[in-house]
Amino acid sequence: MIDTEPIAVALKFGFLAVLYLFLFWVSRSALRELRRTAAPAPEATGFHAVGPGGRAAATDAYLVAVRGGGLPPDARYDLFGGLSIGRSTEADVRIEDRFASAIHARLYSRGASYYVEDMNSTNGTFLNGAQLDGEAELSDLDEIRIGDTELRFELRLPGDD
Repeated sequence: MIDTEPIAVALKFGFLAVLYLFLFWVSRSALRELRRTAAPAPEATGFHAVGPGGRAAATDAYLVAVRGGGLPPDARYDLFGGLSIGRSTEADVRIEDRFASAIHARLYSRGASYYVEDMNSTNGTFLNGAQLDGEAELSDLDEIRIGDTELRFELRLPGDD
């Protein structure tokens, strides 16, 4: 007679090992997705009035709608505290563009500078006609394009009224 008890025990341990590997894979995927969509650290986004090194942003900045996205032309969005752009209702600037991701890009200040960052979107973010890879520092009147939506970055220097 063949003793089947050791085989049954081995199969049980094998099943448990596969189950734990599956749970590990699911939790790792969930954490990776959370890191990708979570709000960045406050010192990196401009959620504070004073950035690293004690420097405050020297200017007010705005994002201005040029065309598309269901936004009224010349609509202005204040960049104080940073903002996100996308199709989601969670986005600060909600655009109706079939080429936009839920949270497509974000704009934020770091120190006295402003930056735009593509949030791993499917169709990419374009800065002055070139595809953005990661983040880039913004200059006055830079053009940002997401799908068919065009936006312009504008600085308001102290004393401009």
